[in-house]
Amino acid sequence: MAYPYDSTVSAAIKAAGLPKSHKVHWSEQRKADVVRAVRDKLITFDEARWRYLLSRSEFRQWEEKVREQEAKELA
Repeated sequence: MAYPYDSTVSAAIKAAGLPKSHKVHWSEQRKADVVRAVRDKLITFDEARWRYLLSRSEFRQWEEKVREQEAKELA
C-alpha cells in the first residue's frame, strides 16, 4: 500500500486531486497527474491501472510524455 494504513485509496486519490474514475476527458495534465501520483507513491501502479482502465503500454506512453515535458522544462 502506498497510502497510510488508516487511509484508503479513495482518500489518497482525492488528496492528490486525481479523477475518481476513468470516465473523464484525459487531458495531458490529468495524465501527468496520474503518472506523478504513481511515481510519488501516492497510489500504486496497479491501482492506477485498475481505476483508470489503463493497459501497461498506455501508462508507459503517458510516462514517456511526462519525461519529455520535464526534460523540455529543464532545458
